[in-house]
Amino acid sequence: MINIIWLLLLVISIVHAALQGKIDVITQSAISGAEGAVALSLQLIGVMCLWLGIMKIAELAGIIQFVSRVINPVICFLFPSVPRNHPAMGAIIMTLSANLLGLGNAVTPLGIKAMQALQQLNPKKDTASDAMCTLLGLCTAGFTLIPATMIAIRSAAGSENPTEIVGSTLLVSFMATVSVVIADRICRMVYSVRIRR
Repeated sequence: MINIIWLLLLVISIVHAALQGKIDVITQSAISGAEGAVALSLQLIGVMCLWLGIMKIAELAGIIQFVSRVINPVICFLFPSVPRNHPAMGAIIMTLSANLLGLGNAVTPLGIKAMQALQQLNPKKDTASDAMCTLLGLCTAGFTLIPATMIAIRSAAGSENPTEIVGSTLLVSFMATVSVVIADRICRMVYSVRIRR
């Protein structure tokens, strides 16, 4: 579906430019957009390498394992249907730890692995389980201590103080996560009441 939307946007913009007699604008925009994308990518590579290197050092120093141990009781509370020693629990902890540390690129593959592990526990294979819905909500809210990706983008875009967003990001992502947890609990209670009836 998204491919069709992009195709329609592209065709409509080309037709509109042709009708206005400004077809050269399409070519200029495509070339300048491609140049800007390459330049931004090269700037992001350096900053992302720095942050990923710092996170690798943190992993080797045991900081990520420490964070995992700290959030383990919270994870057990949020995912009561997942057995403590099941591989899904480890995948959930790694996904949320990566999210907590602002490693957006690492969250996606870890989240997919966690969902696959949760699917093994799911009695109804064609319906998302409570744990799967909770994980999706938490990953979407994305409570982040260090918004490394946003800092990298702001730095690449030439921001004078790319880290000034840390406080507001922390507050907003915390409030979003609390809202997700509350909504998740309310939905579970409503669903369990409906099943009893």
